[in-house]
Amino acid sequence: MTGLLAATTSAADKRVAFRAGLASGTIQRFPGAFNPLVAKLIQEIGFEGVYVSGAVVSAELGLPDIGLTTLSEVAGRGGQVARVTDLPVLIDADTGFGEPMNAARTVTLLEDAGLAGCHLEDQVNPKRCGHLDGKAVVPADEMVRRLRAAVSARRDPNFVICARTDAAGIEGIDAAIDRARAYADAGADLIFTEALSGAADFEKFRAAVSIPLLANMTEFGKSDLLPARTLESIGYNAVIYPVSTLRLAMWAAETGLREIHETGTQAGLLDRMQHRSRLYDLLQYERYNEFDSDIFTFTLGRNQ
Repeated sequence: MTGLLAATTSAADKRVAFRAGLASGTIQRFPGAFNPLVAKLIQEIGFEGVYVSGAVVSAELGLPDIGLTTLSEVAGRGGQVARVTDLPVLIDADTGFGEPMNAARTVTLLEDAGLAGCHLEDQVNPKRCGHLDGKAVVPADEMVRRLRAAVSARRDPNFVICARTDAAGIEGIDAAIDRARAYADAGADLIFTEALSGAADFEKFRAAVSIPLLANMTEFGKSDLLPARTLESIGYNAVIYPVSTLRLAMWAAETGLREIHETGTQAGLLDRMQHRSRLYDLLQYERYNEFDSDIFTFTLGRNQ
């Protein structure tokens, strides 16, 4: 039964692996998982980690990414994803869901849910999608209080607290670098620089900040889509692809639904569908069947 109903790797060991990966010199690639099944696929293919995007959790609920989701919704989804994979899972915790005390509670609940780390951002609460205009950031000292509260609440010292700054597009890259340094001093383990543009910006950040850095390679945003090997050569430690799997799935779903609506059948779509046998393979149906067979091998006597 090992590895069927839940991952075999403990949350503590996943956090150790995340820390080791950030220190390894090899960039850690974290595609977004919009559900636990996608997380299993990410692991099978060979990525280093899984990401849970706040924008995706919002979109799944039919909501825009403007801070409408709750801590319990985000922690619940994060726990479902973390449960099925042996990979470390990094989750988007927005602004911490309130004041510094809320950010502290956020960390405790995400730890309890089995996550390997979270990122907190310096936007005004409620936040906006990081690649939209009209964002506002809190004063740097307010974000420092948010981070210090989060760090103080951490019980597992290996739980990674990442500080995201959205200041580059508002106050400029130099101000964002100053913020990143202050956030590192406040105890952040990792810095997420949102909405940088080209390689030169990423290089400037890397030269100025001493702790591990995370790049966001989201599509249709403000950043050039730099290959992982380029980011690694610059010196970045991790990269997320937050919405890629949802965008792929939604494009396929919309295209297929339109064809079914127009033709009345899905017969022409079969070559674009995951086969039943592949889904069963990913879900390890056969191993579940073996488990059932092993358990229910007894027979009842006549007098029982």
